[in-house]
Amino acid sequence: MIGDVLAAARVLRAQPPAARDAAIATLIAEADLADRWRGHTGRAHPRFGNGSLMAAALARGPGAEPFLSDPEWLDALGRVIVALRTRAEAAGVFGEQ
Repeated sequence: MIGDVLAAARVLRAQPPAARDAAIATLIAEADLADRWRGHTGRAHPRFGNGSLMAAALARGPGAEPFLSDPEWLDALGRVIVALRTRAEAAGVFGEQ
């Protein structure tokens, strides 16, 4: 969902550019962990939430959403989108193209 992308980008925006790729990889891993936890226990993970990227991001207290004219915001948004696309491609979500 777009809210997940925006929440994750807000977390990345607060990081130095060199740390952003690692930060999105961590957020995705935390969301995956929480999703497995929820599937196993039927409850949200105590730290990372319900398994959504948004819940994992909100657990980190992201800053406010900046204007689209902010180049750091655009960089953060782009990195989230690329990471999610790469993950989907690796999982074969897009199939043959």
